[in-house]
Amino acid sequence: MHRLLLKIILLVLISLQAAFAQKPQKPNSVEIYNQIKKVNFLGSVLYIAAHPDDENTRLISYLSNEVNARTGYLSLTRGDGGQNLIGPQLRELLGVIRTQELIEARKVDGSEQFFSRANDFGYSKTPDETLTLWDKQKVLADIIWTVRKFQPDVIINRFDHRTPGTTHGHHTSSAMLSVESFDLANNPSIYPEQLKYVTPWQPKRQFFNTSWWFYGSQEKFEAANKSKFTTLETGVYYPGIGKSNQEIAALSRSRHQSQGFGATGSRGQDTEYLELINGDTPKDPSNIFDGIDTTWNRIKGGKPIGELINTILTQYNFNNPSASIPDLVKAYTMIQSLNENHWKALKSEEIKKIIAACSGLYLEAVAQQQETTQGSTVSLKLEAINRTSVPMQLVSITTLPDQKTTPQNIDLTNNKDQKINLKTQLPTTIPYTQPYWLAEKATIGMYTVSNQENIGVPDIIRDVKVIFNIKINNVEIPFERTVVYKYNDDVKGEMYDFLDIVPEVTTTILEKVLLFKDTQTKTVAVKIKAGKDGVSGNLQLELPKSWIISPKQIPFILAKKGIEQIVYFEVTPPVNPENATVKSVAIVGNKRYDKDQTIIDYSHITKQQVLSPAEAKCIRFDLKTTGDSIAYIMGAGDEVPNSLAQMGYKVTILKPEEITPTRLDNFDVVITGIRAYNTIQALANKQVVLFDFVKNGKTMIVQYNTAGDLVTDTIAPYPLKISSDRVTEENAEVTFLAPNHPVLSTPNKITSKDFEGWKQEQGLYYPSEYDKAFTPILSSHDKGESAKKGALLVAPYGKGYYIYTGLSFFRELPEGVPGAYRLLSNIISLKQPVQIPNKEIKN
Repeated sequence: MHRLLLKIILLVLISLQAAFAQKPQKPNSVEIYNQIKKVNFLGSVLYIAAHPDDENTRLISYLSNEVNARTGYLSLTRGDGGQNLIGPQLRELLGVIRTQELIEARKVDGSEQFFSRANDFGYSKTPDETLTLWDKQKVLADIIWTVRKFQPDVIINRFDHRTPGTTHGHHTSSAMLSVESFDLANNPSIYPEQLKYVTPWQPKRQFFNTSWWFYGSQEKFEAANKSKFTTLETGVYYPGIGKSNQEIAALSRSRHQSQGFGATGSRGQDTEYLELINGDTPKDPSNIFDGIDTTWNRIKGGKPIGELINTILTQYNFNNPSASIPDLVKAYTMIQSLNENHWKALKSEEIKKIIAACSGLYLEAVAQQQETTQGSTVSLKLEAINRTSVPMQLVSITTLPDQKTTPQNIDLTNNKDQKINLKTQLPTTIPYTQPYWLAEKATIGMYTVSNQENIGVPDIIRDVKVIFNIKINNVEIPFERTVVYKYNDDVKGEMYDFLDIVPEVTTTILEKVLLFKDTQTKTVAVKIKAGKDGVSGNLQLELPKSWIISPKQIPFILAKKGIEQIVYFEVTPPVNPENATVKSVAIVGNKRYDKDQTIIDYSHITKQQVLSPAEAKCIRFDLKTTGDSIAYIMGAGDEVPNSLAQMGYKVTILKPEEITPTRLDNFDVVITGIRAYNTIQALANKQVVLFDFVKNGKTMIVQYNTAGDLVTDTIAPYPLKISSDRVTEENAEVTFLAPNHPVLSTPNKITSKDFEGWKQEQGLYYPSEYDKAFTPILSSHDKGESAKKGALLVAPYGKGYYIYTGLSFFRELPEGVPGAYRLLSNIISLKQPVQIPNKEIKN
């Protein structure tokens, strides 16, 4: 029993880690009072959906802040398959960003975050398709694991499990699996390996969070019978913090910056509707916890604790929160004596946080460097200060993971700052700091997480911590703090990062896709970065024997940590077409270092280190290009310009204000990046200039945009209407509608082979209506659907060509898909328009 309690406490600590961030929390008096209220509510609700930004933040905020329930959001994926409005990161790196955005959102609305191992492989039209790529049993196991660990009294599904095919397949799958888990979570014969850490659990009831969206219109929803719905009035106002529930929800939703989900807060009445789909019906239709004991009475021996918390609330002094400390310490002691695991662990952490807040107890452990290596000694500066008259004593300090306890026996008198210098020795086996779900090889649909206890943990797991053991009223209480790195920015002031464990050496092949159009030797640049002082060794590239590398290895010496050096290899490809993976490996002593370090650093999320294999793709294939000079207008952010440069084009990133006739005279082709007409308002006033560019004999290529929020209705010189049509099956058969068009033959002969090996999807947001001036070039469709002909539309305009394409070049080029390069080269190469008779053929 004791071992199980320790494991549950560990799980709680990990799940709460995100709530502390790297900056210390400093709640005000009203926030402290609200935290005490929450200690006195022993009920929990788990909201389940498929992606980051699927969650209903209005309902989640209401349950957390008005009802005071422990509220969690289980997002089955980390959003890896979406698009990115703030940078070029896609797939796993985008998932890292969206993970952090969810964590930041939960800090705002006061709830907790969880994930499954499901990988967001991109848009899916049906749950059948989704569950062929997700491992259904593993995702179901993860939901059951979360239910058993979180122990929700109530589960709320964002989506309807009864309507497959009406929304994203991931959405429906999340609801279907949630419904399936409702009874299975309490069956000990289901996933019994989990019971080493958790116990079976039966939620009381399960709801579907319905709304007008699921009825097709507001009018239809208003006419629907809602008599059996549970109705929650969520438009409450919190006078203590001066915000409405909707305003808090908008702040939470606005954390999803990579998806462009900035939201404006609202005020006034607001209603949420819940349809019961499992369990018993609450007698009170406005209370999802009706009939569930959410007081301390639900725990044997808990009644006196609840009574004491009520007394603390009644006597709470907003001008002097420290007056509550003696009773809070008493409540903490009473909780420790409970013969219960789940709520004991949770409420212990909650009340410790409140005690620290009431006393202004500031505890911090700061490393002298932001990065360190395995086996190193870390110098720490510790700070401890008690800002009340309540006597306290810093008994000892325990460092983790070495579990070394150093006695202190320092009296923490009122407002006397204690500074302590300490060193901790890291083990040589301490894991590198990185998203744990990326540490093992994944599949298209699933991440691999071998450690059961890590499944569902939202954030990077950080092992370097300090426990301040503090005696208050003769009760010793451990306060844990994750080690951070702190510095002063001349503009922003005090800044925090976490301490990261990095390899002694990381290497980066600067071009992630290396194109070899012939047998000519190519220079390959590799960057070496030191993770510590005084590191030296030899760098080598590894490729199949058919590729020639010179030299075999390059020695390096890096005197100081953080120093970078770029070295160059000559790589000669084989005569015949071949795809290969090149790996850069640094040999230091008898150790191999083959990790590439990527730092993701945006101001709205915690800085992240991602370690991936130091690899690149080498592609020897038949590719012919013209010598065109290209102007690229960035949209939401992509890596297409880098790919164009690899193809041999001269590429210039053009800012909107530079789109002038004189400036455009220097280019043969203009390409707009993905979602440029959704994100660049200035383009609305540049269309005449761009169309004149085409009219004068040049080429304009517009990549995909979404339909609903275009900055102008005239994105093309002819009528063109964007739809939500897409082909999600990347291997869908392609029909050539205009087989004799030069875009399929010059300078590369395009065949069905050029559509092999595409990743995630063929394309998205195809135009469904367009002027007869456009020639549709391609047709394909997902299984069971009608043909989609808007993937590639070519129209002569004046002396030039205007091309609109929804093909996912932004995904295929960075993935090194040869056919995508060949087809794009043909699109860029279009010159004088000619009349081409169309005859549909299949390849």
